[in-house]
Amino acid sequence: MVDVDAFARQSRFSDPGRHAARLREVPDDLASLCAVSRNLVAHYRAELPDLPQERWPEVDSRWVEVILDLDSRRHPDDLSRPRATADKVAGCCRDHSLLVVGALRQRGVPARTRVGFAHYFASDWAADHVVAERWQDGRWRRADPELGDGHPFDVLDIPAGPHAPFETAAEAWLGWRAGDRDLSRYGVYGAPELAGPDFVRTYVVFEVAHRFGDEMLLWDAWEATEHPLEPTETDELARLLVAADAGDASAEDELAARYREDDRLHPGDRVTTYSPFDLPPRTVELAHRGGETGPAQTSTA
Repeated sequence: MVDVDAFARQSRFSDPGRHAARLREVPDDLASLCAVSRNLVAHYRAELPDLPQERWPEVDSRWVEVILDLDSRRHPDDLSRPRATADKVAGCCRDHSLLVVGALRQRGVPARTRVGFAHYFASDWAADHVVAERWQDGRWRRADPELGDGHPFDVLDIPAGPHAPFETAAEAWLGWRAGDRDLSRYGVYGAPELAGPDFVRTYVVFEVAHRFGDEMLLWDAWEATEHPLEPTETDELARLLVAADAGDASAEDELAARYREDDRLHPGDRVTTYSPFDLPPRTVELAHRGGETGPAQTSTA
């Protein structure tokens, strides 16, 4: 039996910690929560292409509490007060979505992040992406906190299923295995070396991890991403994800059991973090949350 309320509990990454009161002051409606996430975080590539090198570590902030720490140093006022783009925390879709998920969980709303590919940033590319889901009126509803108005679909209730604007990693993988997807254009936009079947296979593992509260950075690595699963193993994970999304409680339970019991699938106490700025990889101790002194201490891997 799926316990939807379990998704209302904060993960170690979504918990706002010392900033809970500030986050609580934001209006409860989803549009306001998404607007605040855009107000606090700017995409390090799309919005901050000239980010100074000394600020590159911001993209590894990881914990919602640390993201809010960084913002509070520059803006100790209300989270809704407009920030200049250059003064926002450098992050990406994962951070926008996790901020919203943390705010929803704080309000008792079951919520989670979903990993997959967006078909709405470029006409000929499925861009790797993270969106937010919340449980409302008896079903999961997807929202993209990065998007404002002006899209041909409801950005606060994105359609799911075949030909949807957002495609989960599991859907993309199974589509390719069935012969009706070209995954060569699924991946990081502008970086064809970070695309293709192997990339999508790794994102299936990310999708499972995010589903169960390990909302890792998209450049983190652990056993099942460093040493990819066999295609048949990925097939089974993807089938369980798609079946669980369709409401199959037994698939949800089996997926949770596999994640809990297979040490390859979850990151444990540490990950290797690869920099999107091509800095040397680092080992990050997940038990050490960064805070007022900055992101967690790391060592060169």
